[in-house]
Amino acid sequence: MSEPSTTRGHLTPGAGAVVTRRGAPDDVAALVRQLWLPEWSLPAGESAEQLVLGYPASNLVVEPAGVALHGPTTRASTRVLTGTGWAVGALLRPAGVLLFTERPAQLLDGSAPLAAGALHERVVRAMAEEDPRARHDRAVGLLLDHVRERAAAADPGLLEEGLLANRLVDLVEAGPEERTPAGLARRLHVSERTLQRLAARFVGMPPGLLLRRRRLQEAAERVRADPGLDLGALAAELGFADQSHLTREFRTVLGTTPRGYARSPRGSPPGDRGAVRSRR
Repeated sequence: MSEPSTTRGHLTPGAGAVVTRRGAPDDVAALVRQLWLPEWSLPAGESAEQLVLGYPASNLVVEPAGVALHGPTTRASTRVLTGTGWAVGALLRPAGVLLFTERPAQLLDGSAPLAAGALHERVVRAMAEEDPRARHDRAVGLLLDHVRERAAAADPGLLEEGLLANRLVDLVEAGPEERTPAGLARRLHVSERTLQRLAARFVGMPPGLLLRRRRLQEAAERVRADPGLDLGALAAELGFADQSHLTREFRTVLGTTPRGYARSPRGSPPGDRGAVRSRR
């Protein structure tokens, strides 16, 4: 089993909570990027507020209330945790998304319940076990077995095309080297039209938006790590037109300026879902 490759798109509630991340086993690594298991217990009257800029991908999630597929996000959002709870999630790679929905674009900034009653019942029982390691092993195993069952029934041609979509996302993640859809298409040896279709079908976001989100995540991570960073130089390095363009992107998606984000106690690495503010 590989080490988790990213924290984006996963719950890190912070104080009063524990989160476990696991890499996906080799046999499903083309379908699942990693597994995440947050558990939290907050005193009565307290809540934990999270500012989230999630990874632009879909998550298969089992919670006490049921099973759902959560689509990619285009903007930051806030989630408030209260009481006691848990979740068991799988961050899906593009090749794994169509195992659970035919139209991921319809889940952009949204989610849909899944009819998986048997999976839900078994995971709820597993998460009731006292030993943390045992309940995590059991819950993750059940979720992965569900993915394997869906993959076994899928069209092999669909999975093969999904691998190309995986490569698209890998190129976007690699950094600022490829800054345009045309550049991505050249690297994948496909037409821009094919690139657009792949992104729409397997990710639910157009390539241009994927690129914009990736560079904004990179910018936010860099600003958070070094609040005094030269924003003009950072904008140029990451492919923004200028510092004003970078600032506009921050305001549009995160609701604050880069400096404001760096100073805010709610700021955290984008997608790490770790920006928490306790309230009484």
